[in-house]
Amino acid sequence: MTATNDNGGKHVRFSIMGRFRLLSMRPFTFSCALFAAVAALSVPAAADIPLVIAAKTPAPAPATAAPTDPPVVMQAAGAPVAPAVAATSWVLIDTLSGQTLGASNPDERRDPASLTKLMTAYVAFGALRAKTITPSQMVAVSQRAWKAEGSRMFIEPRKAVSVDELLHGVVIQSGNDASIAVAELVAGTEEAFVERMNREAARLSLMSTHFTNATGLSDPQHYSTATDIARLAAALIHDFPEFYPIYSQKEFRYNNITQSNRNRLLWTDPYVDGVKTGHTDAAGWCLVASAKRGDRRLVSVVLGANSDSARAAESQKLLNWGFQSFDTVSLYQSGKPVTTLRVWKGMKRDVDAGFIADRYLTLPKGKADKLALTLESKEPLVAPVLNGQPVGVVKVALEGKPVAEFPMIALEEVPLANLFGRAVDTVKLWFTSR
Repeated sequence: MTATNDNGGKHVRFSIMGRFRLLSMRPFTFSCALFAAVAALSVPAAADIPLVIAAKTPAPAPATAAPTDPPVVMQAAGAPVAPAVAATSWVLIDTLSGQTLGASNPDERRDPASLTKLMTAYVAFGALRAKTITPSQMVAVSQRAWKAEGSRMFIEPRKAVSVDELLHGVVIQSGNDASIAVAELVAGTEEAFVERMNREAARLSLMSTHFTNATGLSDPQHYSTATDIARLAAALIHDFPEFYPIYSQKEFRYNNITQSNRNRLLWTDPYVDGVKTGHTDAAGWCLVASAKRGDRRLVSVVLGANSDSARAAESQKLLNWGFQSFDTVSLYQSGKPVTTLRVWKGMKRDVDAGFIADRYLTLPKGKADKLALTLESKEPLVAPVLNGQPVGVVKVALEGKPVAEFPMIALEEVPLANLFGRAVDTVKLWFTSR
């Protein structure tokens, strides 16, 4: 049966039976989709599709630890020009953000001299924390340690020395004899201790560093770079805050001999609290310096300066430039949700997303209000979602130009939903994608 309808002067013909058939097919269509959803439950999710979710403005930086996994940071447009530095190789880093503020020949392999003792102390501090040695433990001095060449603490075989005294001898007096005594205590022999040093270097991703001794005596296979040394110093400060104050002590007396810390900046800059000097004919005059002003800490590494006074002056120049020319702002705090993301086929509809380390950005001074942050999530996000699973990225632009990217993770676990819940979400995804 047919009928006609006048629609603006045009005749439209429709079939009543055809309309009935169309309506009666809708439940069947849904049933088929539901059946297809159940059948597709084991099929992997579709490819991730970036989706811009939100943007936010950074807040002032509170004091906190450095991130363990620094973000991908590009050089900001209009960044301040570094001063001329009279050294063969140098680098300046901000430990809050993990960013390099300036550098020259930072990856050139160099003789690290007594900067080696940063790793000697790092391994020893690890042994103290593990309680395999104790500060009050008395150590018998070997003939090898006693006869060590170079700078000395003046330990003697006939006189036992405490672990605490040895560590002060390593850090403040830069004693080669103390370094060997510590190595033998911790690992049995200096050679076995050096193996631990190299394992720690690999774990800290110091890819251009290799040690052959615990003292810093020159050897063709004993080398590092300004970049690696800066990372090592930052790790020591971050990982062992209970022992780091030793590096700020200006002198230490042992065996009736008082020796001054060779880091001149401890006397001239009240913000400097470490870290270590080094010198050999092959290395030149070297200094790792660290200063903290407010919440910010900078670490400078100067290798191959011409004199003791020059390494101090060039390090001071770098630290002043870093503090005066840059700001470090806090973007996100560890463990606090940045956003919630939609989860498909999960026991929960949403998942909190954020970071497992505080996120900072160092940028030219006065530019913080010109930052724009864009949060991009991975869509669709399909259960199961694991705690720590990458779920997006925060992209940072300064005055419209990209400067950094921060990978974002799920802060909780979202298991799979039951069969019905997964089927319903599969249907929703099926219609959404059409």
